[in-house]
Amino acid sequence: MPTETERMLAGESYDPSAPELVADRGRASDLSRRYNATSEAESEHRETLLQELFDSVGDDPVVEPPFRCDYGYNVAVGDGFFANYGCVFLDTNPIAFGDRCLLGPGVHVYTPIHPIDPDERATGRERAEPVTVGDDVWIGGRAVLNPGVTVGDGAVIASGAVVTKDVPNRVVVGGNPAQVIREIE
Repeated sequence: MPTETERMLAGESYDPSAPELVADRGRASDLSRRYNATSEAESEHRETLLQELFDSVGDDPVVEPPFRCDYGYNVAVGDGFFANYGCVFLDTNPIAFGDRCLLGPGVHVYTPIHPIDPDERATGRERAEPVTVGDDVWIGGRAVLNPGVTVGDGAVIASGAVVTKDVPNRVVVGGNPAQVIREIE
C-alpha cells in the first residue's frame, strides 16, 4: 500500500493531514524560518540551508527572504537562480527551475489541485501536478504559475500574469489567464 507521500508525488489523491506529510511540512517550515532569519552577509549559510531544504541547488542561488514552501524537497533550482522577496512555492509535486531563472517579488508557484466538487473537497483530499520552468526564464512580480504548467526556455512571464497553460519557448505572456503577447526574436 503506497504511503500518502508516495500518492502525493505520483499525482494521485492523497491526504495532506497524514502525519508523515505534517512532519515534512514542519521540517520545511523550520528550515524556511531559519533561512528567513539570515542576513545578506550570511550568504554561505543561506546556501547551506537551501541545499538542506531543496531537492537540488545549482551554483550561486539567491533567494531573498522572506520565502515559503510546503516541503522543499520537491524544489530544484538551476545555476544562477534568483528569487526576489516574498516568493511562495507550494511544492506538493516537483517544481523545477532551469538555469538563470529570475523571479520578481511575490511570485507564487502552485502544484496542489483541490477538487471542484464540494463533497469531494470536504474529504480534505487533494492531488498535485508538477511545474517545470526552462532555462533563461524571467517571471515578473506577483505572477502565478498554476499546477501542471511548463514554461519554455527564454520565456518572459509579465508581472501579475496567471499562467494556466504551457508557455512556449521565447515568448512573452501576460494577463489572466496568461496569453502570448509577442514572440522574442
